Amino acid sequence: MSPEYIVPLGTSAAVPSGGRHFASLAYVAEAYVVLFDCGEGTQFRLIEAGIRTSRIRVIAISHLHGDHYLGLPGLLSTMVMQQRENPLVLIAPAPLEEVLALLPGIGTERRPFEIDFRAIESHFTSGRVYRNAPETSVGTGGFSITAAALDHTVTAYGFRLQADDRPGNLDVEKAVGLGVTEHDDYRALKSGKSVQATDGRIILPPDVVSPPVSGSSFAYVSDSRPCAAATELASEVDLLYHEATFGEDDRERALATGHSTAREAGEVAARASARRLVLGHFSARYPDAEVLADEARAVFPRVESAKELERYYLRNPDPPS
Repeated sequence: MSPEYIVPLGTSAAVPSGGRHFASLAYVAEAYVVLFDCGEGTQFRLIEAGIRTSRIRVIAISHLHGDHYLGLPGLLSTMVMQQRENPLVLIAPAPLEEVLALLPGIGTERRPFEIDFRAIESHFTSGRVYRNAPETSVGTGGFSITAAALDHTVTAYGFRLQADDRPGNLDVEKAVGLGVTEHDDYRALKSGKSVQATDGRIILPPDVVSPPVSGSSFAYVSDSRPCAAATELASEVDLLYHEATFGEDDRERALATGHSTAREAGEVAARASARRLVLGHFSARYPDAEVLADEARAVFPRVESAKELERYYLRNPDPPS
């Protein structure tokens, strides 16, 4: 099973309240972390979650409202002081690059690591913005990140992270029984190549390797009115994290401010045939987010209201050995 999970670091909308913090979410895989949004105080939340900043490979910023990105300068400054060496991919609206260039302490003259800035231009609508090739030597699986323009009061983007399919498991005992005994042949079979057994027979991968395991998928939608782009990003994902700033009693305010109600988030999940929905980005007027989850459940049953620092697995985690 897939070990990937998300950790909501901040679930507040606009202002922190009731123990909620500014918007940020960590996607945690076995060998890397992808950070979605970076509101003020995110690095403190990472510490509380037990997530090392050195593991962050990609940061994706949805839009340039302060509650979604003002924690980034501090996080980058900490990375500089810790003498980070590994490159960092930063996916964000294009104007952020100029903003960061004005800040002392994180410029190229002091920074010991490279920032690969993937600027999303204003004319962008949708497409792949990052591809991480698998690195078997360090156990990093491949994945892609797709972005799409949402419907907010400013230019804003949602993201989908799609992990590569994983190869099936090799039945070594069965392979030996068929006359395959060389480790190089085992690797060839795992990579999809046929090999020759000791008696001359050709052994095909399906003879000894189980079917591939489909890669897990996750969509992040914050902030936005319900829109076709959100539905497309969330199409059949294992887990959709969608903003639910307001309840149905404030639907007109949600429309005016470029946000979604919890029920509308549920409707997006239903149209997208998502497997699970986790709600976040809650207005301070809802101290108990379960009332919002109840509204979403009226149209989509598999809903949870995000609790900060909890782990939400995309699929069932591996059982303990």
